[in-house]
Amino acid sequence: MSFVIHTDSGCDISPALLNEWGVVCTSLTFRFDDVDKEYSNTDMSPSDFYAKMREGATAKTSAINSEMFRVVFEETLKEGNDVLYLAFSSGLSTTYNSARMAAEELRSQYPERKVVVVDTLAASAGQGMLVKLAVDKKNEGAALEEVAAYVDKHITKLCHWFTVDDLMYLKRGGRVSPTVAFVGNALGIKPILHVDYEGHLVKVTKARSRKNSIATLADKYMELAENLGQGPVFISHGNCLEDAEALANLLKERYGATVEIITDVGPVIGAHSGPGTLALFFIGTER
Repeated sequence: MSFVIHTDSGCDISPALLNEWGVVCTSLTFRFDDVDKEYSNTDMSPSDFYAKMREGATAKTSAINSEMFRVVFEETLKEGNDVLYLAFSSGLSTTYNSARMAAEELRSQYPERKVVVVDTLAASAGQGMLVKLAVDKKNEGAALEEVAAYVDKHITKLCHWFTVDDLMYLKRGGRVSPTVAFVGNALGIKPILHVDYEGHLVKVTKARSRKNSIATLADKYMELAENLGQGPVFISHGNCLEDAEALANLLKERYGATVEIITDVGPVIGAHSGPGTLALFFIGTER
């Protein structure tokens, strides 16, 4: 039976590219404290979003509710297709649980159809990489269950490594204390974070200066990559394309790794990490 891959805007893959891949995307929403309006990812360009953050605006995000998922999934089911949904990490959002509840309801209404919901335990282009792996496997002719199992096999080996340029945004989200943020910014200290096995964003180490933090991300690729110089490598960035390209060049020069996709960190992630976020994703021997 035919099936359609679904995901959400936590994947940070552009709508145009998702459309090219044949993937249906449902958007989480965000709003600024001083504006009585709710936005989806496509309502505002990343450059405009980060410009507002740099001007001092605070953005908050909202998960997708189960009713929205029920409507979106049902459209696919009514067309005679099954659904495979790859969700934003349950460690960072309630979106996965909303999708799971919608799927349970729809299975009783459409017993002849399948609705499979996968918690990617991933964020940003890490989630996007799992979507791309699923698309490639589907295009090889794999059935829904085979694709879901293939994605599941890669979840615990998907490495996410982040750095941020300004600790004040992590302070707002409660990930660092005001004192740590103030002192860190004053001393030029850049945290190095990753997404753990439970799908949470956690601080691992730190680097002195932006240049060193970029080099540390490249070092993590050397340390953990399953096949050095081979396999998919994605980068996402919060309005700092030059840094993303510098990281891509470093990976190419040192390890022969070709970055397949460089994409924007959208508002869903960027609201919490801020402009200057730089993230590297690859398949490793472990997370």
